[in-house]
Amino acid sequence: MSPHIALLVNPASGRRRAAVIAVRLKEALRAAGARVHVYTGRSAADSRRLARLAVSDRPDALVAVGGDGLVHQALQAVVGSGVPLAVVPAGSGNDIARAFGSRHTSARRTAETILAGRTRSSDVIRLTLPDGGRRYYMSVLACGFDARVNERVNGLRFGMGRAGYLYGMVAETRSFDPIDFEIDIDGRRISERGMLVAVGNTDSYGGGLKMCAGAEPDDGLLDVVLIREAPLSRFVRHFPRILKGSHVELEEVRVERGSSVTVRGDAGIAYADGERMGPTPLMCQVVPKAVEMLEPTS
Repeated sequence: MSPHIALLVNPASGRRRAAVIAVRLKEALRAAGARVHVYTGRSAADSRRLARLAVSDRPDALVAVGGDGLVHQALQAVVGSGVPLAVVPAGSGNDIARAFGSRHTSARRTAETILAGRTRSSDVIRLTLPDGGRRYYMSVLACGFDARVNERVNGLRFGMGRAGYLYGMVAETRSFDPIDFEIDIDGRRISERGMLVAVGNTDSYGGGLKMCAGAEPDDGLLDVVLIREAPLSRFVRHFPRILKGSHVELEEVRVERGSSVTVRGDAGIAYADGERMGPTPLMCQVVPKAVEMLEPTS
């Protein structure tokens, strides 16, 4: 039988570049003999619903064409299903795609990768929210300064791209107070005043910020990064070091690992995979080898 491929698309992603990529990929897959069904989500909730609908039809792969937010919605459907997930980067950050070696390439080459079916088992993180609800995420949970910047940027009336994040950082430094965090890691408690806490399965977020430098998505562990209280001037001055992951060498940065992490503290709204999650307390638990990720062919 012909391979059955489900394409989940966010047409607005990447300034509508995702729609163009999806059309070309659909044509390349069909030219290679695959049956292709396209699911176009108009919102996060709609994409999540369509991902579950697609997975219920048991395709040979679910392909998310968009950014980290769309991958997050697809993840809610594929965890534990046995349906492989492929990521075609077409968003602004693409951190999950980067973690698994996916990159911008021709539609024909991408189709070949999908149909080759080579997979890598990946852990995911099960996030329990204060109301008892659960979500899965794959990259990094941001809690504290960086999440508050994200919240500010999302509240802007007009999109400003990277300039918006720069504006958000400057605005947040004017009002930000360090947070009294309590972090439980496999039964060990850390109580420290800090700027932010990140809990990662992969190493980066925000379009390449290596907050959890060295994190591996298949080691059965969560990487926990705490940036302790510091003068805001020093904190902002060293923030660019996150681009290369060298911030972990600073004395203000504490790195821990574990399989179960609970974060408490008056930190405001947390974000995971770039999506709005909710306030603390938040419990993160690793779910080993929960998803089969399609890998690029060499």
